[in-house]
Amino acid sequence: MSSKITRRNFLKTSGAAGIGLTVLTGSGAAIGKNTKRKIRIRPIIMNSHGGRPGGRNELGERGNQAAWSILTGGGLALDAVEKCANTIEVDPNDSSVGYGGLPNEAGVVQLDATIFDAKNYEFGAVGALENIKTPSSIARLVMERTDHIMLVGVGALNFAKMHGYKEENLLTESSRKRWLSWKENLSDKDDRFPPKKKDIGGDNEDNFYEMYDEADIAPDGRIHGTVNCLSVDTNGDIAGITTTSGLSYKIPGRLGDSPIIGAGLYGDNNVGAAGATGRGEEVIKTCGSFMVVEFMRQGMSPQEACEAICQRIIDNYGGKVNFSDKFVALNMEGELGCASIRGRKGSEPQIAYIEDGENKQYKGTILMEI
Repeated sequence: MSSKITRRNFLKTSGAAGIGLTVLTGSGAAIGKNTKRKIRIRPIIMNSHGGRPGGRNELGERGNQAAWSILTGGGLALDAVEKCANTIEVDPNDSSVGYGGLPNEAGVVQLDATIFDAKNYEFGAVGALENIKTPSSIARLVMERTDHIMLVGVGALNFAKMHGYKEENLLTESSRKRWLSWKENLSDKDDRFPPKKKDIGGDNEDNFYEMYDEADIAPDGRIHGTVNCLSVDTNGDIAGITTTSGLSYKIPGRLGDSPIIGAGLYGDNNVGAAGATGRGEEVIKTCGSFMVVEFMRQGMSPQEACEAICQRIIDNYGGKVNFSDKFVALNMEGELGCASIRGRKGSEPQIAYIEDGENKQYKGTILMEI
């Protein structure tokens, strides 16, 4: 008697069969090489909140530290990246993800997240999720408890509530005041006036922007803040999360690259993983994180792969771009990579990571100095 074929089993089977396909680049080089898997026995956890050179991002380190206790106890990379992401998502002082994230143009915080478990080649995502602090955990529920890959909007919210998550107001006083300041200064031809004395929540503007890589700051000063968490556990298995509150003051319902598998996040247990921050529309156009992993499959180091996708985006516009994207990557041997399209010399992007129990920073590269 043949076993019952469910939609989930069919998707897993067909997905696994597709891993070995050969993909050709424009030059005709085969990307999909067969890779002999090596098992890494030393765990590593990293996230894109690395801080700027000469400084550190304490929240990024705290997220890694929370995840490290899972990895050193023999836990899964999947549990580690969720713990890392949750630590940052619930912190009201971080305006790039979760609670306290900067809202859309209507003053509503809408969150996006993607998660993957490379060991089982499973993915899950949520988009435009409101009133839930930890979208990465809801993405994991989509991955593990449904036969779907993505839920969005009201459907994602109802799904979270079904699983016991409580609705909460995600707009902190600081993020509310920043949104109001943006709205009141948006035009001198509307009926809104900014206060005579500037009040943006008591934050110093310079300190506020120091929280971000330059890739996360749009030319008009709006924020593309996002967090990527990637890990390899002692079994040599890889997992990752990308989570964000999206482009600040975006049109309600806008989705960037973060909830799009292959754009804001991708991973393969035989190769490695990658994530992106910055202008999400450009990452979507290039299937950015997928291409970073494919470049690594072709033989590039994580650093070379991150630089290659940045260069591809630059070339798409004939070398003239006024925006930036940042890519981070981790291969199955635990090597790191990080690159941004644009930035000032001395402001290279960084990764915060823990290896052998020590908090460290990995400094990436900038392709176009401004």
